[in-house]
Amino acid sequence: MNQIDRAKQLAAERSLDDVRDGMCLGLGSGSTAAIMLELLGQRVRQGLRVCGVPTSEASRQLAQREGIPLVTFDEVTNLDLTIDGADEVDPQLNLIKGGGGALLREKIVASLSRRVLIIADVRKQVPYLGAFPLPVEVVRFAWKPLAERLAQLGASPALRPGSDGRPYLTDEGNFILDCAFDRIADPAALAARLDAIPGVVDHGLFVGLADTLIVGRGEGTDVIDRPRRQAI
Repeated sequence: MNQIDRAKQLAAERSLDDVRDGMCLGLGSGSTAAIMLELLGQRVRQGLRVCGVPTSEASRQLAQREGIPLVTFDEVTNLDLTIDGADEVDPQLNLIKGGGGALLREKIVASLSRRVLIIADVRKQVPYLGAFPLPVEVVRFAWKPLAERLAQLGASPALRPGSDGRPYLTDEGNFILDCAFDRIADPAALAARLDAIPGVVDHGLFVGLADTLIVGRGEGTDVIDRPRRQAI
């Protein structure tokens, strides 16, 4: 196991310390979340009683293979804890997510969770968001003019290709424009501008949703809680 894989393993292991019997969990997507799901499956087989809502078809399939009981939002209205990964995390625990294409479901699950725990290796910590291109999920109907709108915001948008050479389709059947911004100085302001564009289904800026970050590094982990604003 190389150093990065070890860091992911440590973060995933540490995240399960927060899981309690009887919880309903949001089951994240991505490589570090996949490790967490495998470890969670081991605990379920040992008698841990939990259920989960997956954030993507990939995480659903893995959770099913691991024997983790699954539910839908037809059956539950909120979740106790979501454990998910991230592509970038800034010091305020704002995130860029969506490198795997599951940003819409990931954001819905996070927004319906009492607590959101992010697991990542140390490479994902950055002083400012933006080195990782921001995924923006858009309707296929008008993706070209939407790309032009995004360019007006300072992005360099590129239509994400799929493995078959056609445009990548999300689980909801939309396109993704990967938008290089270089540096996002004000994630909340950019998120608001993106939210206001008709045809933008959602975007990978997760502002104020993450409560705790577990970072795998070396032979251990750092646990970082989101900074709280001081009263004036």
